Amino acid sequence: MLSLDGLEMIAVLVVMGLFIKVLEQFGMFEPVGGEDSVEDDFELSTVCHRPESMDKLQEQTKFTKKELQVLYRGFKNECPCGVVNEENFKTIYSQFFPQGDSSMYAHFLFEAFDTDKNGSISFEDFVFGLSIILRGTINDRLNWAFNLYDLNKDGCITKEEMLDIMRSIYDMMGKYTYPTMQDDAPRDHVESFFQKMDRNKDGVVTIDEFIESCKKDENIMQSMQLFDNVI
Repeated sequence: MLSLDGLEMIAVLVVMGLFIKVLEQFGMFEPVGGEDSVEDDFELSTVCHRPESMDKLQEQTKFTKKELQVLYRGFKNECPCGVVNEENFKTIYSQFFPQGDSSMYAHFLFEAFDTDKNGSISFEDFVFGLSIILRGTINDRLNWAFNLYDLNKDGCITKEEMLDIMRSIYDMMGKYTYPTMQDDAPRDHVESFFQKMDRNKDGVVTIDEFIESCKKDENIMQSMQLFDNVI
């Protein structure tokens, strides 16, 4: 069971356990063979989208060449054409929540990874996002989380945006919470979120307010450390 306090934590962070399951789904923890084999995959595989070279991706991310090989092998196994669209992304998430509806939360997460807004996530998109989430500084990670919840990308989080996020989380995980949620629980959690985050009480949460509030929350800081040793 996930406590209601735990749901508030999810409203600030990407769902850690879920993210690990997604990495497993993409085969990210499989042992890596020889380095040349994946380089050959980059050159020889027939795909709709061919990723940039390993060396260039290593320069642009905080992953080693070997880690990129593992990530690419898993990504290619799951997405042979080299990209994943939103429907496939939602399908992956739905496997972990058969008694819930993860489609809306998966949509929000897909939007955060699809930085060029072309309707698909390439391997580059995927590893750039993972590099921030798993290897970025605290500020990097908090900026990424803020962008996830700033749905219209106007630089602030409104109560309406946060309510959409909370409802998507309840839809996805609500049946596993304790105590059982009331219908007004998402709105109550939004009010709690804003009491903590909206420092100047102007009805929106800015990036500075978000980062400042998160850094002062010991639970959030401890939870973010869980990302450090995923791969």
